[in-house]
Amino acid sequence: MLHELLLALLGYTGDLIIDEREHQTSIGIRLSPDAPISEEPTFKLAPDISFIEPSERDLIEKIITLGFYYRELDRFATNSRNLSWIRSANVSPLERAAELSKGKAGNPSVYRRAIANGIVEILSVYRSAVLHIEQRLLSDTMPILATVTQGLNKFFVLLPPLYELVLEIERDDICGGQLLNLLHKRCHCGVPELQACIQRLLWHGHQVMYNQLASWMVYGILQDQHGEFFIRRQEDRDVEHGASHSDISEKLVRLSTDDTSLTDWHLGFHIFLDMLPEHIHMRVAESILFAGKAVRVLRNPSAAFRFQHQQLTRGSQKVQGFTGRFLFQKEPFQDMKLIGEELLPQSEADKIEAMLQDLKESSEFHKRSFECAVDSIRAIAASHLWQLVVVRADLNGHLKALKDYFLLAKGDFFQCFLEESRQLMRLPPRQSTAEADLMVPFQLAAIKTIGEEDKYFSRVSLRMPSFGITVKSSQVDIPKAKAYMDGKSGAALSNAASEISLDGWDGIALEYCRGLALTFVLYPRMHSRYCRVFQYLLRLKRTQMELEKSWASVMHQDHTDFAQHRNDRLNYSITQQRRQRFRPMWRVREHMAFLIRNLQFYIQVDVIESQWNVLQAHIQDSRDFTELVGFHQEYLSALISQSFLDIGSVSRILDSIMKLCLQFCWNLENQESIANTSELEHITEEFNKKSNSLYTILRSSRLAGSQRAPFLRRFLLRLNFNSFFEATARGVLNVVRPRPAVTVLNQQ
Repeated sequence: MLHELLLALLGYTGDLIIDEREHQTSIGIRLSPDAPISEEPTFKLAPDISFIEPSERDLIEKIITLGFYYRELDRFATNSRNLSWIRSANVSPLERAAELSKGKAGNPSVYRRAIANGIVEILSVYRSAVLHIEQRLLSDTMPILATVTQGLNKFFVLLPPLYELVLEIERDDICGGQLLNLLHKRCHCGVPELQACIQRLLWHGHQVMYNQLASWMVYGILQDQHGEFFIRRQEDRDVEHGASHSDISEKLVRLSTDDTSLTDWHLGFHIFLDMLPEHIHMRVAESILFAGKAVRVLRNPSAAFRFQHQQLTRGSQKVQGFTGRFLFQKEPFQDMKLIGEELLPQSEADKIEAMLQDLKESSEFHKRSFECAVDSIRAIAASHLWQLVVVRADLNGHLKALKDYFLLAKGDFFQCFLEESRQLMRLPPRQSTAEADLMVPFQLAAIKTIGEEDKYFSRVSLRMPSFGITVKSSQVDIPKAKAYMDGKSGAALSNAASEISLDGWDGIALEYCRGLALTFVLYPRMHSRYCRVFQYLLRLKRTQMELEKSWASVMHQDHTDFAQHRNDRLNYSITQQRRQRFRPMWRVREHMAFLIRNLQFYIQVDVIESQWNVLQAHIQDSRDFTELVGFHQEYLSALISQSFLDIGSVSRILDSIMKLCLQFCWNLENQESIANTSELEHITEEFNKKSNSLYTILRSSRLAGSQRAPFLRRFLLRLNFNSFFEATARGVLNVVRPRPAVTVLNQQ
């Protein structure tokens, strides 16, 4: 009977101790290994046993529950460690699909396999204890049941919780990071022996995670066949969210045709929160994601960078003669490998691997040590990525190009462009040829003002998003990264900037072929912000030019009339009367030009130049790529906020003022019409209201007294240097009083 008991403790039932599930199905047939785990113990003493006392029966049934727990744990470990799901060389895909459909192989999980390895370790200790009990029973002259109870006493504390653990894993199909979460919660218990066992299982699970981290952070490879890692590819999320197969295939085609390493940076990978262990903070997970993507880029440089690198290398080797050029020819794979090793030295990769190995060898998971190691790895990756983007890919040159063209730093080019297109923009744009029409003045301005040394102009494209056709500034037959901005970003401007449309030419926008450097710094949504600032500045410059041109046109006409009629007293008297009649209008034009000039000076000098200098200082001092991205985001946010583009009331007033100025200039050219004169009076009155409202809002304590616009006080000082604005803006919220210019106009 004692041997029957010992066999039952190892999961083998017989005549004395039976398994109720086996007897319920078919007597004599052993339970299938694929059968689900029973939710309650099924090992019982045979009902026809009559020579055992009730007290001994209760004790034996209590002991044999350990055998039930052992068998279920062993079945779980065997199924989890089953490697039959790995496709062998002689198994066809159809046979593999048939196996899966029959359920012969469950959902494979490397994390479950690791936990199963830990359970096998615990069960081996249990088997050793049973073997030791057997030896003691054989050596005793009178074997007693207490020997069994005493030898297995500690397993009454261990096996039931482990059984509940695997039961929950099987029932809820838990794997990956969710399995680590479950084990981490079960670690917090008041039984030291059980806590040690759960920590050992958690250690086994962490070994898999560390292997995945090493693959991701050392080699840039996502090793996750079963979707258990907390970092996933983007197309995996598309499948989970129900994206259509056509959308996914279209995205895959785009990823294959474009430069994959550049596309992966923004769209390739994401953090899968369902598999993120709770003891790993989101900030740490983001650092892991960044480090892996950075290593991926450094080990697999983009085609554009390889081309640039080869051009520089060939250029430096031209002086070495034919032999040197001949030796340079290498296989593309070897060349890419050499460039990758140059960008991320092997010593640095070994250092990262050593940090992860130290974590892996630790017997417990120490959160602080893990976070410190991840931060160190992230710093290494950020430093080398900074070297690639800033030094090798010339980030500063690209940022300077964005400033030159999107922020109108090349004022001579845009002045020439607006002058060349002035007559064209007086007419409404034609849907079919609007961009082609603009291309002519755009190229003329480039020929007149852009020198051959400007290598970035070829990356600039002129667009009219509302018409949907792209017109490139030039065609250059040089391989480069085709990572253009999203075509919809130029059209998807903010509501504040598009509520008031001056005319059909407001949609003029620029597009920039980002290349390697800006791909990592300039996120797709930032292009719409650059376009927003560009369109605002272009309207401002166009308004200023129209005001200056109207003054020149009126003065030229006045001088011509004076020269023609100075000897004719009658006509000379009429000319003098007309000059007196429109003199208040010229004064209003000067008020408009004064406001527009000061606003333009404030944005270009006080905002753009000052923020550019701050960004340059940060770039010089920083050696961390992540800091660089943050500095650029702060730079762009400062441009938006200090230009008041994020304040709806101010941006609407500014758009209205520019619209009124353009209407004023176009109406001023037709001076002979009386109806036109009344319309000019109305425009003048509206301008006074809007300018007074603008001054009142800007001088409020919420803006002038805050730090969002540190140079706003200078702008207000230039506007109100003689207290004119303050005097006319007093009480603007209740009663708008016209300026002296309007009074003189009405008297006339």
